[in-house]
Amino acid sequence: MREAGEVRPRPASPADSLQIAGLVPLSTVDWPDRLVATVFCQGCPWNCFYCHNQALIPTRTPGAVAWAEVRELLERRRGLLDGVVFTGGEALRQDALADAAAEARAMGFSVGLHTAGAYPRRLADLVASGLIDWVGLDIKALPEHYEIVVGRPGSGEKAWSCLEALVAARAAGGPEFEVRTTVVPGDVTADDAVEVGQRVHDAGARVYALQQARSEGTSGDFDVVAPGWDAQCERMAERIKDLGWDRFTYRPA
Repeated sequence: MREAGEVRPRPASPADSLQIAGLVPLSTVDWPDRLVATVFCQGCPWNCFYCHNQALIPTRTPGAVAWAEVRELLERRRGLLDGVVFTGGEALRQDALADAAAEARAMGFSVGLHTAGAYPRRLADLVASGLIDWVGLDIKALPEHYEIVVGRPGSGEKAWSCLEALVAARAAGGPEFEVRTTVVPGDVTADDAVEVGQRVHDAGARVYALQQARSEGTSGDFDVVAPGWDAQCERMAERIKDLGWDRFTYRPA
């Protein structure tokens, strides 16, 4: 029999198995126009050379933050935060993501997701579940050049399939989403950028961002600056903006 005043422990939640590398209690940049907590999930199947979260790529690295800590933060910040964003690494890699998203929604928070597009079926299933309110999808290059960027065969088909899934879901009343392309000087990402923007627009996406790669957290084996690079990016941005979007954002480094 439980003694009077004894605190009953919270039952274990499937979300507790989520491998979390880090937690930002307040972010204004991870979901446009929203104040959110950002959960960085450990592990990614891709190895983008310009990734600024290199430490989050290994899949066998244990989590550094317990989901219970995220839960406690959200409970304290009801009415102060608009939502929570799951990013990575690649958040869709982990089955516990859906359980964590469900808990966040049950507490009254909107749920956002950043994905590189490595898991189109998981993305489609999660979107269909109604647990996701917004998605930020990386489209890194043209499909035929994807392997150069992420180091994995078949990656281009997966990422562009995710775009198709989000466009179809949005047309049926599903989550809003933003497509983002990151460019590096002298690289295929920059060579492809305008054509990527055109194809993304033709596919039916209407919110897009072009962003310069940053050096913080990367392997340091490449340059993110070059003579005339800022001006080149500004010209790219103007050409992509002129395609006609509901919302276009240019994010310099």
